[in-house]
Amino acid sequence: MKTLTTTDDLAKYCARAADHPYVTVDTEFLRERSYYSKLCLVQLAYPGGHEDDAVLVDPLQGDLSLEPLYALFRDPGVVKVFHAARQDIEIFYVDAGLIPEPLFDTQVAAMVCGFGEQVGYETLVRKVARAGLDKSSRFTDWSRRPLSEAQKTYALADVTHLRVIYEHLAAELAQSGRAKWVAEEMATLRDPATYRTDPAEAWQRIKTRNSSPRFLAIVRELARFREGYAQSRNVPRNRVYKDDALLELASTKPRDAGELGRSRLLLREARKGEVAEGILAAIHAGLEADPDDLPRPDRSRERLQVNPALADLLRVLLKGKAEGAGVAQKLIATAADLDLIAAGQRDLPSLKGWRAEVFGKDALALCDGKVALAVNGQDVVTVPL
Repeated sequence: MKTLTTTDDLAKYCARAADHPYVTVDTEFLRERSYYSKLCLVQLAYPGGHEDDAVLVDPLQGDLSLEPLYALFRDPGVVKVFHAARQDIEIFYVDAGLIPEPLFDTQVAAMVCGFGEQVGYETLVRKVARAGLDKSSRFTDWSRRPLSEAQKTYALADVTHLRVIYEHLAAELAQSGRAKWVAEEMATLRDPATYRTDPAEAWQRIKTRNSSPRFLAIVRELARFREGYAQSRNVPRNRVYKDDALLELASTKPRDAGELGRSRLLLREARKGEVAEGILAAIHAGLEADPDDLPRPDRSRERLQVNPALADLLRVLLKGKAEGAGVAQKLIATAADLDLIAAGQRDLPSLKGWRAEVFGKDALALCDGKVALAVNGQDVVTVPL
């Protein structure tokens, strides 16, 4: 197997790849010790049976720029095939502001083709490629060099089997007329907002039962500082301070270094220097925030008047429609979506696009009481016409 360590070798490979309809892509990275993923290896393969058709690209050795790869990612004539693509694409977006296009995610395609919820790569290798995977290198440290032959073999298998899987799924989608369904699902992966974390919005990921607007304002400012600090220093946010420490600080509201030092949950390193100063400034900002700028808890779901009987019927309908179409249920609608529909919400992805054809139109007919519904030839419920 070939490992590319120079820009010239990568450019030659990408030039050959550009003559093919698709290239499969995977990455190996580390994120335990940094905010952003550290790219350690890129695996590439294009159609063919020659040994040089699949390669490893090592950005940690030699004199190598990824620009030839990025040029290939921009080539509209070559489909870039990933499995569970989000984390891989995030690496390239952070490094180069680039999202590969056109894009195909075999995990999404597999859900459309009836392989179940968030099907894993190993399952597809077994069921489609009729092969097995050596999992011994799954939890390896990909930043250490040299890589063993076992590590290289493991890494390369992530793109060589993917060729068979992609061709199988693409053919199945073309035969069923569902290729446009997968294309619709790629919209989220193509959206740059998917890969951006705004420090001002970081507080919304923190779970708390305290709904006091002033308390939430302090949480917002502490989360904003932590996220911005972690991004600028490229360290994990939990290395700055963990969520439980953040909530403790929002509750106790220390005003100076002495009070801050009494925190039970704050890391010792965070009780001094820039982090301590940032914490105290964030607490002050939260306490002094304008009343009109205080965050408010989302009460929208609490105000929903969900019809439980209708929600149950929608669940039966969804199960039958998903089974009939051979599509993963969660790809169509979640349990929360069904409650929203039963409460009268209509501006939902589960009622639009290809989902409208599979589920949405009948779901709305059921809600509006305009049709007698049946799933797979069996009556689900008869609604007065």
